[in-house]
Amino acid sequence: MAKKAKTKKYKLKTHKATSKRFRLTGSGKLVRTKGGKSHLRRRTPKRTKAQFTRMQSVESKSLAKRVLRLAPYLSKYKANPNARTGQTKK
Repeated sequence: MAKKAKTKKYKLKTHKATSKRFRLTGSGKLVRTKGGKSHLRRRTPKRTKAQFTRMQSVESKSLAKRVLRLAPYLSKYKANPNARTGQTKK
């Protein structure tokens, strides 16, 4: 009796810019970072600069669908980036 040939499963490539800008929380909500944090912030009020540190949740279903298509393994590792490589913070 002949063996069946295994079908090869292909790995999907992650869009790196998307994986750096978005992440999933433990409950499965998609959150994003805010823009405008890098430069030209001298005249920006302190309150506004403090608000840049918070993550903003993504409300749009269509955008969330697009992000999860660009970063297919984002949902697998959730919010713990060190879990996939086994590294610990020093």
